Amino acid sequence: MSRQILDVRGLDVVYKLSDRTNHAVRAIDFGIAAGSITALVGESGSGKSTVGKAIMGLHHGRTKVRGAISFHGRNLLENSSRQWRDVRGRQIALVPQDPLAGLNPLKTIGQQVGEVLFIHGLARGEQLTQKVIAALESAGLPDARERLGDYPHQFSGGQRQRILIAMALVAEPDLIIADEPTSALDVTVQRLILDNLVGNVREKNTALLLITHDLAVASDRADSVIVMNQGEIVEHERAAQLFTAPQHPYTIKLLQSAPALHSEPLIAPRVGVGNVTKPVQDLTDNRVENTGEKDTETGGTLPVVASVRAVNKTFLSASGRSVAAVQDVSLTLHSGVSYALVGESGSGKTTTARILLGLETPDSGSIQVGGQSWNTTPTRVARRALASVMQPVFQDPYSSLDPTHKIGRLITEPMRVLGGSSRAQRTARLRELLDRVRLPQDVIGRKVFELSGGQLQRVAIARALTVNPDLVVLDEPVSALDVSVQAQVLELLAELHRDAGLTYLMISHDLAVVRLICHQVAVMQQGRIVERGATTDVFERPQHEYTRELLDAIPGREVNV
Repeated sequence: MSRQILDVRGLDVVYKLSDRTNHAVRAIDFGIAAGSITALVGESGSGKSTVGKAIMGLHHGRTKVRGAISFHGRNLLENSSRQWRDVRGRQIALVPQDPLAGLNPLKTIGQQVGEVLFIHGLARGEQLTQKVIAALESAGLPDARERLGDYPHQFSGGQRQRILIAMALVAEPDLIIADEPTSALDVTVQRLILDNLVGNVREKNTALLLITHDLAVASDRADSVIVMNQGEIVEHERAAQLFTAPQHPYTIKLLQSAPALHSEPLIAPRVGVGNVTKPVQDLTDNRVENTGEKDTETGGTLPVVASVRAVNKTFLSASGRSVAAVQDVSLTLHSGVSYALVGESGSGKTTTARILLGLETPDSGSIQVGGQSWNTTPTRVARRALASVMQPVFQDPYSSLDPTHKIGRLITEPMRVLGGSSRAQRTARLRELLDRVRLPQDVIGRKVFELSGGQLQRVAIARALTVNPDLVVLDEPVSALDVSVQAQVLELLAELHRDAGLTYLMISHDLAVVRLICHQVAVMQQGRIVERGATTDVFERPQHEYTRELLDAIPGREVNV
């Protein structure tokens, strides 16, 4: 039996806020053995990330931490600042959830991954460079040697997460705390990353504390699972036992909320009739394009809301290397149909969406939305017109919503920008939308930091709906949410689709989520669409080898999560 390297006893964490205190963790006990994987799961606010911060000694000075956290027999809560510097990175490493906040935008990735080796005197010169390259390759970053001089902004979100994982692995610590390490990753890269983490645990007798809201990942990878709710441990069991016979009502609720490939779709798998949209001009001769998909119930033709034709986009790395992000991509989006673009990080799906939104300029090809056509950056006037037809909902509401403004202003901003509405009309629309997305009216006067991640994503959805768009582009809208909140947001999106006849284009790496709310799916690989069709057909009878690889990589297929 492996020795226990971490022993947590009576851990109690209280945040002292300006007007109140928050008892985040309440007298919890658990241990982690060398060579083992422990998953810590629960909803946002359950206290799981607080536990990780306490082990790393990363709490703010106004936080009161009581109890004992023994690591190799020494209580970490008694560490001096100097002792913490010796521990962090070398003995205990953290993989944070947010890759943008975890990376320095002013340093190259080579400098950042190598920093822990340099600080702790573990390598110098060419040996350091080779260890950095090995760590990056081990974390699944392609062309690692050529990209050492690149900066964080030159990588996709998933690639940045791989860099953070390389930073944690490079010094070969005894304990790795991974806080949502795969939330931004597609399933194939997720599998690669987790294979690597698990391999390090097994081969080097490293311990892994996996903090996650992804129950499928926990079921696939963990030896034991700790379930937290409102700062307390409600269940702690071997993974096989917990996922087959959960005992606590809260655990049962979490398992029932998790989407799976066998779950019933929230939007019926058929083409439905949506709202009639403005005519879309034909790309070749400016005639109105009146043909579209047939509705299976009525036999009628669905209007085209937007189209992307033969679009290409190439980026240049810091070394001057060309990266073909999008290659000859064409899409036609019909009214009332929910579409998905899936594929690995870096496959081009988000770049395609940004080109459609007018946030990126294609090198060639053309785009049409609501009767407007362009092949360069839209003018200011064109952008305003496009905003009335198409609105985005981004992955991270914290970075896409201005923290200096109150929620009421954030939601109604599109109406103010487009003009033509009075204060009374904006207020009425605001109150209507808050009810629609199930937010209390008192959020109007609150700011971003006062709301949870799930509440903020509802704010982002309400904001997108203020101008009654025909098309909503959803870029990973639920990937950062725990399973119960994720289920609520997906139910909301399905309800809005049914009631308002919205057209969706969802960018996602979560195939189970795609199956729940998308009629059609296109699979992207290395900038190209390699397969497309009805979601049920593509998932049940995949034709392309890459699609089969994506489906085979989905975690938790063997259990009901």
